[in-house]
Amino acid sequence: MFIACEFFLEELAKYIEAYLIEAKAHWLRLHFAHVYQESFKSNTLKELQKWCNDIVVKYPDKIFDSEDFTLLHENALVSLVGRDDLQMEEIKIWNYVIKWGIAQNPDLPTDPKDWTNENFLSLKTALQNYLPLIRYFQISGDDIYEYVHPYKQILEKTLWKDVKMRFISPNKSVSSKILPPRTILTQKLPIRTTESFSKVINEVHAAEIASWIDKREDKYSTENNPYEFKLLLRGSRDGFTANSFWNLCNKKTSVIVVMKVKGTDEILGGYNPIGWEKPNSSYTSKCCNDNFIFSLKNGTIQNSILSRIKNPTRNVIYNDPNRGASFSFGFSMKNNFNLNRQCYCYYYINNITYENPIRDTSLYVNSYSYFSVEEYEIFQIHKKSL
Repeated sequence: MFIACEFFLEELAKYIEAYLIEAKAHWLRLHFAHVYQESFKSNTLKELQKWCNDIVVKYPDKIFDSEDFTLLHENALVSLVGRDDLQMEEIKIWNYVIKWGIAQNPDLPTDPKDWTNENFLSLKTALQNYLPLIRYFQISGDDIYEYVHPYKQILEKTLWKDVKMRFISPNKSVSSKILPPRTILTQKLPIRTTESFSKVINEVHAAEIASWIDKREDKYSTENNPYEFKLLLRGSRDGFTANSFWNLCNKKTSVIVVMKVKGTDEILGGYNPIGWEKPNSSYTSKCCNDNFIFSLKNGTIQNSILSRIKNPTRNVIYNDPNRGASFSFGFSMKNNFNLNRQCYCYYYINNITYENPIRDTSLYVNSYSYFSVEEYEIFQIHKKSL
């Protein structure tokens, strides 16, 4: 599609664009950052640009909090900042715009107090298409003073005068154009709160896992669970492949894997605080004292099973570029996981790595227990903000 655009094959590019949006949305989400960047390099892919922006305005952290934010194409960022439905506080938008502009001028001094008039002019030039899109009159006085005032020289003098005047005399008219406040989509909140965060586990399961992470003797309730579970990967959405795992989960820390076993009520999983890191060639492995594997109470499964590390010197976090999440001597996704979604648990009598088998011992043959999964998910956990 992008090549078609380069060679001005507009009709072909439009056909591919429509096909991806209609039939391969999961692939677009899997490669979202790259697709987003590339789509704005061409004026042909308007529908794809809109499809991407409709996602970003609702979940702006996908782009604004990414490592490649400052590499974002100007057309893409301008199109976002200009949206009335961008779900961000205005001062945060300002701060991100300033961050992007400074990144385009790497020779600027670190502290704006040390800038020359030429430095401010360089920043103003880089941001000339953004500055008219900021809702300055929707920013609080404290934030204006702390975040906008240091860069007042990049604003038109009349605009800066009017911004100050608005806080001194709110009812006095100003000559500068006042853009309307951004529309906060409060109507979507009830949908998001009632929608299940997972297709594998529920809130009770999440609270129990949180209790294990904090090594509590008593379990958290669903009301006092201190962790937020942020979905990184869902097999049915992102694919049951090693590539999807590494694209979405590489170097993510504090991650939880949960799997619904095909043909049973079992939910198996594990917690990895240090995360997986994709090796350049062959596999690698690391020690991790605080990881654990588990089986959750569910349906006919009467009790949850927690299995912590017994031997802290064992390399239990297994990094293999050809497979997904793997806990050495615990459970692992097999090579070619996408073919039959097969995994295996490993356990033998007097196991020196983990405390307990997480499946019924009758299901193990020669220390291995094989199974396929209906669904699996990987979450990154964060402490909830107070």
